[in-house]
Amino acid sequence: MRALVFVMACALAACSLGGKEMARVAPTRITQPVRADARIAVLWIGHATVLVQIDDKIVLTDPFLVPTVGQLSRRVVDPGIDPANIPRLDAVVVSHMHFDHMSLGSLELIEKKTPRLFVPQGGLVYVPNFAFEARELGPWKTFEHDGLRITAVPVNHVGWRYGIDSAWMTSFSGYVIEYHGLRVYFGGDTAYHPSFFRETGARFPNIDLALLPIAPIHPRTFMKRVHMDPAEALDAFRDLGAKTMIPMHYDTLVNGFDDPGEARNTLLAEAKKRGVADKVQLLAIGEQRVVVPR
Repeated sequence: MRALVFVMACALAACSLGGKEMARVAPTRITQPVRADARIAVLWIGHATVLVQIDDKIVLTDPFLVPTVGQLSRRVVDPGIDPANIPRLDAVVVSHMHFDHMSLGSLELIEKKTPRLFVPQGGLVYVPNFAFEARELGPWKTFEHDGLRITAVPVNHVGWRYGIDSAWMTSFSGYVIEYHGLRVYFGGDTAYHPSFFRETGARFPNIDLALLPIAPIHPRTFMKRVHMDPAEALDAFRDLGAKTMIPMHYDTLVNGFDDPGEARNTLLAEAKKRGVADKVQLLAIGEQRVVVPR
């Protein structure tokens, strides 16, 4: 019973277990995020929320743009862009139903900016009626429109929203986004599962960019089942065969018992030890990076 209560509390508070306090940071906010000089550009808005530009297409991942998660856990870093400055989108992808990834309040803020939302198989039950079209994508299923291809790929997480629905709700996914011969992998939130990453890399060779979660780390015995730590994220990066990695899902909320900056610093040290530091690009929240220039 105690374990069930703990799991449900984690679901409602996005697994923010109370850990160490962090000072609130006001990131630099870009007002014009569309880049004429980029084939792939990435703006990290915070947590798993990333604005991805591939040529003239714009995709937003796991939009979390509000101050709190389920009114329980307050973000410690403001979103890296004012929602009013998010440009017209071609698609929004949601990796799973947790409040910090499928935020209904955030979807309301961008409702008029996107024509369609993608959720994993089974996820539509939690999506109310919005102005945009909402679609489910099962594993390895693809949606294509105007040259933009979005494919749901398997990851290893949990998909319920309230804890009590864990018996029947297994809705979670990563995505591969393709356009004009370029490929971006978005891992959402996942534990390390080598066969999933290797198969994705085999089906989608030459991934230009992998967006991978690196936290929460602690308590590891609990988190390992559903979250990668920095070393495991580098393993996933290797398995995918991607050219560049940008980490996410850290230092936006109080995640687990991680120290502020611990995931970032651990990733940097591990990447240096493995000789891949030049392939790992770390962004501050609110920072934009051109990954593939025009």
